[in-house]
Amino acid sequence: MDNASFEKRKKVINDLIHDKMYVPMKAKEIAILLGISKEDRPALMEVLDALVLEGKIGISKKGKYGKAENTAIVGTFESTQKGFGFVVIEDEPGQDIYIAEKDINGALHNDKVQVVITSEAKDGRRREGRIIKVIERGTLNIVGTYEKNGKYGFVIPDNLRFARDIYIASGHNKGAVTGHKVVVKLTSYGDDKHNPEGDVIDIIGHVDDPGTDIMSVVLGYDIPTEFPQEVTDSLNDIPDSVAAEDIEGRKDCRDWQTVTIDGEDAKDLDDAVTITKDGDNYRLGVHIADVSNYVTEHSPLDKEALERGTSVYLVDRVIPMLPHKLSNGICSLNQGVDRLALSCIMTIDAKGNVIDHEICETVINVDRRMSYTQVQKLIDGSDKDLSDEYRDFIPMFLMMDELALILRKKRHSRGSIDFDFPECKIVLDDKGHPVSVKPYERNAATKIIEDFMLIANETVAEDYFWQEVPFVYRTHDNPDPEKIRSLAAFINNFGYSIRISNDEIHPKELQKLLEKIDGSDEEALLSRLTLRSMKRAQYTTDCSGHFGLAAKYYTHFTSPIRRYPDLQIHRIIKECLHGRMDDKRTSHYNKILPDVTKQASRTERRADDAERDVEKMKKTEYMAGHIGEIFDGVISGITAWGIYVELPDTIEGMVHVTALDGDYFKYDEEHYEMVGEATGKTYRLGGQVKVKCIGADKLQRIIDFKMIG
Repeated sequence: MDNASFEKRKKVINDLIHDKMYVPMKAKEIAILLGISKEDRPALMEVLDALVLEGKIGISKKGKYGKAENTAIVGTFESTQKGFGFVVIEDEPGQDIYIAEKDINGALHNDKVQVVITSEAKDGRRREGRIIKVIERGTLNIVGTYEKNGKYGFVIPDNLRFARDIYIASGHNKGAVTGHKVVVKLTSYGDDKHNPEGDVIDIIGHVDDPGTDIMSVVLGYDIPTEFPQEVTDSLNDIPDSVAAEDIEGRKDCRDWQTVTIDGEDAKDLDDAVTITKDGDNYRLGVHIADVSNYVTEHSPLDKEALERGTSVYLVDRVIPMLPHKLSNGICSLNQGVDRLALSCIMTIDAKGNVIDHEICETVINVDRRMSYTQVQKLIDGSDKDLSDEYRDFIPMFLMMDELALILRKKRHSRGSIDFDFPECKIVLDDKGHPVSVKPYERNAATKIIEDFMLIANETVAEDYFWQEVPFVYRTHDNPDPEKIRSLAAFINNFGYSIRISNDEIHPKELQKLLEKIDGSDEEALLSRLTLRSMKRAQYTTDCSGHFGLAAKYYTHFTSPIRRYPDLQIHRIIKECLHGRMDDKRTSHYNKILPDVTKQASRTERRADDAERDVEKMKKTEYMAGHIGEIFDGVISGITAWGIYVELPDTIEGMVHVTALDGDYFKYDEEHYEMVGEATGKTYRLGGQVKVKCIGADKLQRIIDFKMIG
C-alpha cells in the first residue's frame, strides 16, 4: 500500500471514530461495519495502530477503539534528565506508563495529563503511551540560577527534569544579578519554538552564600518554611505546662520508670518506653505524645500540619510539621516534667505474642532522656563511669534488649524483610560546607526502639481494624508479578532462586534471598534490585497488610509530632475511648480520610525526594574538595555506560566507560560484567577497586571516578 492510500484509509477510520453517532467497537466490529474482508483485516490493524500511536484515537482495556479523550488514562507526568518520562497512575501503583521524548506533547514534570496506551506491557517492559493533553500544570514556580543577558535574562532550573531555561523579560527580574538563586513564577509554559517565560518573585541568595543551596532544594519542592501568621497567633493559646484539668480521668503512669531513647541531636521527643516483667511475661508501655490534645481538628495548626504532612529532616536543619513551641515544648516528652500521652500498654509472652493490651490516655514523667549511644554502652558494659551513673536503669535496658530480640525473632519467623542499607551522617562547618561524611550504623539501642514501635503500631492497627471504625493504615502491597519474574530471572545468573506460586511471592522468599546474598560480592546490587522490585508503602483507609513486614495489620501511631497520619488516628482513637464515634463521626471520617491518606503519601514522597537531593548535593560538594585523591571502593553497579563504585563512607560515583584505560571495554548484560575486548580484564560486582576522584558536579549531583591500577 502506498503512502497516499494509507493516509486516505487513516482519514476514513479517524472520521468514523470521531462521528457523533459512533460507539466504541472492537477491530472485528469495525471491519464488519465497513465490509472489510478477513484478508484485508491486517491492513485495518495497521491503520488502527498508526492512529493510536499518533494519539488521534485510543483503545480501552476491553480492546474497543474510540476517541482518544474517552479512552485516555489520567495521571501525573514525571520527566527524566534524559528527555523521556513516565506517567504515574494514582490508583495503579507500580504500573507507570513509559513516554518517549517524541510523545511528551509539551508536558512538563508534575503535570496532570491524559495519556493513551500505544503498547501494552510485555516481556518485562512497561506499558508505553503518548500524552494527548495537559489537563493541569503541576508546576507554578521553579527555582534556579539567574543569568543576565543584556536587557533580559534566563533562569537555569535546578531541577534537571526541567530541561529548558526560563526567559525573564526586562524589568521582571526583581533586581537579580548573575549567580543569584531565585524563585520564578511561570507566566508561559512555552512550546516547540519558544522557551517558558516567567517573573522572578523571590531571591534566595547568591549561589556562594551559606545555606542558599539547601534552601533552593526546599523551595524547589514547594516545602513551606514559614508558618502563617494565623498559626503563630494561635500558639498564644497553647500552655507551657500540663494543666491539672487535663490530667483528670487519665491513667497516671508518673511513678513508672520511664525513659526516652533518641539520637543525640533530637529535640522533638515523641515516644517514651517503660518495661517490667511478671514471670515469663513482659509488660511493655509505649507512650506517645498526646499532640491531638493541643492540635484540634480544623484549627489553623491542624490545617497547616495537614498541608505539610510531615517534618523534613535535612543535613543541617529540620523543617517541622508543627511549630517549635509544640514539637520541642509541651508535646515533647522532656525529662522531669509531666506530659500527656496516648499509650499502648502490652503484655507480651516469651514467644513475642501480645496476649493482652490497653490503649489509653495517660500522664507520664520521663526519668531519663537517653541517647542510642549511651544505651548501647550500658547494654554491652563498655563504659564503667556511665554504668555507675545509670546503675538503677541497667536492668531495664537489659530487659528491653531481651524483649527486642524476641520480637525481632518472631517477625523474622513470619518473613519480615530487613533492608539494612547503611545510612550516613554529613557534618557541615559554619559556612555550610561538608567537612565529613561518615556511615551511620544501627546499634542494639536503635533496634530496640524500632522493635517496640513496630509492635505498638501492629497492636493499634489490629485493635481498630476489628472495631470496624474508619482508620488510617500503613500498607505495602504485594510486588508486581512481572517485576518479581524479572528479578527471579536476573538472580538466576548468580546462582540464586526464589519460589513463585500463582504469580505471587511470600515475603519469606525475599528474606531468604537477602540472607543468602549477605556478605557476597553481589549483595549491594541484588539487595537494591530486590528493593526496586517491591512497591512503595503508602497510607490507605483499607487494611490490606504490609508485605515488607509480613504483617496483616499495620499503622503509624508513634510519631504524631512529625507525621500527620499518626496525629489523625490519635483523634480517632480518643473519640472511640470517649464513646463519641457515633454514625455522624463515622460518616465524617469516611468522608475525609481518603484525601488525608493521599495528601500524607504525597508529602512523604516530597520529603523523601528533598532529603535525598540534599544528601546527594552535599556528598558531591564534599568530593569536590577531594579531586585527585585516591580511594578504596567496591563496585556497586555496572551498566552499559559505566561502573558505579561505592566508598566506605556511602559516597557513590561512576567510572564512565570511556574512562576505562588499557582496552576497549564492553558491557556483558547477561553476566552483568564489564569485559576488556583484547585483554579479557573483567570488572565484576562487589570487586574491590581503587579509584581517583576526577570530577564532582554539585548541580547535577554527579561524581566522576577513574580506575587506578
